[in-house]
Amino acid sequence: MEAIVPVSEKSVILSTAYLAPVEYYTALYRSGRATIEQHCHYTKQTYRNRCVIASANGLQTLSIPIVKPDTLKCPTKDIRIAEYGNWRHLHWQAIVSAYQSTPFFEYYADDFRPFYEKPQNFLFDFNETLRTLICKLLDINPSVNYTDEYGIEIPSGVCDLREVIHPKKPVTQTIRPYYQVFADRYGFQPQVSIIDLLFNMGPESVLWF
Repeated sequence: MEAIVPVSEKSVILSTAYLAPVEYYTALYRSGRATIEQHCHYTKQTYRNRCVIASANGLQTLSIPIVKPDTLKCPTKDIRIAEYGNWRHLHWQAIVSAYQSTPFFEYYADDFRPFYEKPQNFLFDFNETLRTLICKLLDINPSVNYTDEYGIEIPSGVCDLREVIHPKKPVTQTIRPYYQVFADRYGFQPQVSIIDLLFNMGPESVLWF
C-alpha cells in the first residue's frame, strides 16, 4: 500500500466522501492537486455516504441514506439521497451533541447548519459542496478536477487513494494527536471526520497536515 506523499510531490485521485476523515484532507493539502472519482460504480460501507465522529459514547458513524439504484453499475455521481428517517436532523443533533463543547464549534456551526436544514438531491453534489466549504474554512486551495469516464488509466505520478482511505482500513499515515474533548475516556481517535479537527483546533487545523 502506498503511503500518502509529501507536499506537491504527487497528484492524488480520491473518492467522493461525506465529511471525509483527516487523512483525506491531508492528502488534498500535501498534493495540492487532486482528481475526484465520480463515475465509479457506487459501493456500500465507504466514506462516500458516511463519516465517523468522536462522541461522548465513543466513535459514532453517521450514514446518509440513499435511493437504491436500479443497477449495480450505477455511477456514484447519479446516486440520489433518500429523504427518509429524518437523517438530516439526526446527523446535526449528533454533531451538536459531540462537538458543542469544543473550542470552535460556535465559530463554525452556522457554516454547517444549512446543509442539514433542506432536502438534498445527489450525494456527489452534496459531498462536493461540503468539501469546498471545508477547504475554505481550512484555508487550503487544492486544484481539484473530476474524472470524465469510468475506469480511467491512472497516469504515472498520480497516487491512487480511492480504496486506500476507507473506513474498514487503517489510517495510512501518522496523524499527530491534537486536543479531543473525550480523549480522557477513549484516547486519541485518528480515524475521524475533518470536522473533529476543525471544531477542536479551529484556524490552526492546517498545522496538523
